[in-house]
Amino acid sequence: MLKNFLITLFLFSLSAFAQSNVDKLQRQINEVISDSFFTHTQIAIDVYDLKGNKQLYEHNSKLLLNPASNMKLLTTAAALTYLGRDYIFQTSLYHTGVIEGDTLYGDLYVAGGFDPDFTTDDLDSLVKAVKSLGIKTITGNLYADISLKDSLYWGKGWMWDDNPGPSAPYLSSLNINDNSIEVFVEGTKVGYPAKVILIPETKYVDVVNHSTTVSSYSESDVEITRDWVNDKNKIIVEGKVKSGIITDSSDQKEKLNLIEPYNYFLTLFREHLVKNNVFIEGKNKVKQLPENSVYLSSFNRKLDSVVVHLNKESDNLSAEMLIYSLALNDSGVPAIAENGIQALKKLIDSLNLNPEDYYLADGSGASRYNLISTELLINLLRYMYKSPDYVLYFTSLPVAGIDGTLEKRMIDTPAEGNVHAKTGTLEGVSALSGYVRTKNNNLLAFSILVQNYVGKSSLARSYIDRICEMLTEY
Repeated sequence: MLKNFLITLFLFSLSAFAQSNVDKLQRQINEVISDSFFTHTQIAIDVYDLKGNKQLYEHNSKLLLNPASNMKLLTTAAALTYLGRDYIFQTSLYHTGVIEGDTLYGDLYVAGGFDPDFTTDDLDSLVKAVKSLGIKTITGNLYADISLKDSLYWGKGWMWDDNPGPSAPYLSSLNINDNSIEVFVEGTKVGYPAKVILIPETKYVDVVNHSTTVSSYSESDVEITRDWVNDKNKIIVEGKVKSGIITDSSDQKEKLNLIEPYNYFLTLFREHLVKNNVFIEGKNKVKQLPENSVYLSSFNRKLDSVVVHLNKESDNLSAEMLIYSLALNDSGVPAIAENGIQALKKLIDSLNLNPEDYYLADGSGASRYNLISTELLINLLRYMYKSPDYVLYFTSLPVAGIDGTLEKRMIDTPAEGNVHAKTGTLEGVSALSGYVRTKNNNLLAFSILVQNYVGKSSLARSYIDRICEMLTEY
């Protein structure tokens, strides 16, 4: 009897201690959100103990808010669930006609397969495939087959004034270098135009250089942009540039999106072929692959690597390519974004939530139309915690103070290295959702959405980060 009494007393004490910790956490979070900042700003919070299988905190968890890039949590979960981590993005090379000696009497085709991470370096494998046949001259054209995708070049609800930033890349089934170009300027001789450097170097863009080199930093004021008003791939450099080589200066470099990324791909491919003494007599064009085409080679990339890059760097192009891949998997050619969104709704339904309670516009969260809740995100995180793909999903998330979009946040705090979460930022929107490892090695799922504030996002992030620190100390 005494033994049973002592066990009961111990369990009661343990339960009371646990409840006191929950109460303490709730008081701490309530104190944070009682700040005057939230008088005119909305915040929703949901925290769940994954090992204890219980909710620890909830505030406005059913409120519909814009998740910004927290949408990528839903998109990557759907891709892993319905496409599988071994799904292959394939960029394929074909030719028509015949090869006689060192000449291809026909055309060369590149068929896009939604690879979002294809880079200039990856072109080498396609060049090698051509050279392996001894080809030095191609009499026909260089074609891009982009028939897998619809004709929409942006996501639903994307903002016109995000152009020409790389966060609003033009979408295609054939992509390269994030469909963007890096532009650096270096001061030369005082009074002369600065030097403009393109990475990669290419003739796909025109450069208009109205800059002037000056002698001091105080005079330096340069603007680097693209002629997005007239929808041209024309790089415009204006203003004053400090003399000397300072390409690492953030105000003297810019990354810009480019229109017609499939033509960008073809131009870079042609330029790489020429460097390898393979010449194409025809032009760059768009055409669907003929049935009598001869397969040459493919560059393949697995979904698992795409998911890691997507979440770590919050890559919008990658997220939208997953949406189109989901659409292709479900409804066939051409892939339509709305059909990919249906896969996200299917996943929401499997979370025992009603997909019609939310508005899903795109896969990246760049759209202003998206409306979801922390309740949905918590249920998603709980679902993925039990998924066979949990380890990949978990490790794809940025780590506080370590890497990705959280590399510079929560440094030298208890949260550093213990918060694995997806960031989200739009004007007036800050979000963070993911997993927290506590000091006693427990694991929590959390979601925090902050919306409708004026000013820099750094203030909203400071409140989010403070709550994360509290969670690691739970």
